[in-house]
Amino acid sequence: MLTLCVEDIVAATGAQLIAGTASICVKKVVRDSREVGKGTLFVCFPGDRVDGNDFASASIEAGAAAVALTREAPAGLLSQAEAAGCAVLRAAGDDPTEFLLRLAAEWRRRNPQWAVVGITGSVGKTTTKDMVSFGLRTCWRVHATSGNYNNLVGVPLTILSASADDQVVVCEMGMNHKGELSRLTSVVRPTIAAITNIGTSHIGLLGSREAIARAKSEIIEGLPASSAAVDTAVGPLSSRLVLSEDNDFSSLIEQQYCRPAGVDILRVGTSKEAAVSHGVIKLDKSGLPFFKLRFADGWSYEAKLTIAGTAAVMDFLFAMAICAYLGVDRKKAAHAIEQMPSAHMRLELRKLPGRPRVIDDSYNASPASMASALQVLSSLSCRGRRVAVLGEMGELGAESARLHGYVGAYVAAVSPDFVVWVGKDDAREMQEAALTMGYEEGRMELFPDVSSALSAVAPKLCQDDLVLVKASRAVGLDEFVRRVLA
Repeated sequence: MLTLCVEDIVAATGAQLIAGTASICVKKVVRDSREVGKGTLFVCFPGDRVDGNDFASASIEAGAAAVALTREAPAGLLSQAEAAGCAVLRAAGDDPTEFLLRLAAEWRRRNPQWAVVGITGSVGKTTTKDMVSFGLRTCWRVHATSGNYNNLVGVPLTILSASADDQVVVCEMGMNHKGELSRLTSVVRPTIAAITNIGTSHIGLLGSREAIARAKSEIIEGLPASSAAVDTAVGPLSSRLVLSEDNDFSSLIEQQYCRPAGVDILRVGTSKEAAVSHGVIKLDKSGLPFFKLRFADGWSYEAKLTIAGTAAVMDFLFAMAICAYLGVDRKKAAHAIEQMPSAHMRLELRKLPGRPRVIDDSYNASPASMASALQVLSSLSCRGRRVAVLGEMGELGAESARLHGYVGAYVAAVSPDFVVWVGKDDAREMQEAALTMGYEEGRMELFPDVSSALSAVAPKLCQDDLVLVKASRAVGLDEFVRRVLA
């Protein structure tokens, strides 16, 4: 449990105490007023539709120990706070994000005993984070990122919700722009970190895959040099960065980032030289992968995952490398991860009586994850038709048309029985590329939005059909899944 006095918060963040006393103790930090209770610090985030400052009074009524405002206090608020024994702060520069980052950095500074795992990458971050957490919990007390709390707000909230009694903290760390991981890693100060891969997610914001690789490499700035062991709750540890052998930017990351920082690398992949590797991957009738897990010292294990497709195998290697490095029994960690269910809306296999079987991968999409999902669609057994419902991918910028075209061409190669494209210009790019590569026009339809796709397609789906649903979250294909299964 968090334990910080208002005096400590003011000193750490540069905020101004404008009501209440500095001795008030805070035990929880939230940004959602509905989560406020006794001992809570409510941080007011302004927004286009909802302004957290408007809920300061209600938070005081709900028992908040402190409120951090990001605009001038309205009339009567300070006297209300004084009467309730609640402290009121004004965040420095009225910047709630920087307030949270500074506060989380202070809580991390007060808990040097944590072994902290930082996980970033273009795809696979959440699955790897979940696998690492499942494996580590067989041996250690673990606190991990909830859901996808992986940005400049979510990561500090993850740190602030960790207890001093936790032994390992696992942080999923995302980014959209250069410099964001620098800010996050200075707060998290990981003991061991992983860059799962370098893909095309956010290429529209960063311009190129090399720029993405450099932005992801910022995580290394928070790692201590590997030459000196750090005392942690799980024993003395030297820092490591885990990379995959097939990462085509691994040389750049090693030479320009790891070596100058004195950080050693653990590699995972398929070769016997890798610290952790896998053998031939096979899929059962449900599309679940089974394979031999190998460590460089000769130890091996016949593994089978509960997540469909082959993409999760590499995530498993990352997780096993991290678990083993933190002293967890390999067999126990592998067995625990094998029991882990797929995450909601991430290659989640769903079936209800009288409805088609749905592969719900509607949470997000990139060209690489589109290809992986289509492989899963092809590999699963199916008595009816294999149907792909594919929407547009976001944040691809100037590369958008080209990358959507690649997906369309891949669809033609995989050749599902029927394809539904959802969207406008980029969806049309996928459709035209599929046609160019020989996919039959009569086996696909294009719709501008989810509503029109539902009206036309849902009534035609049968209970024996297997339906893949995938797009960037903004497309809203989760509504397609909900209605088809209703």
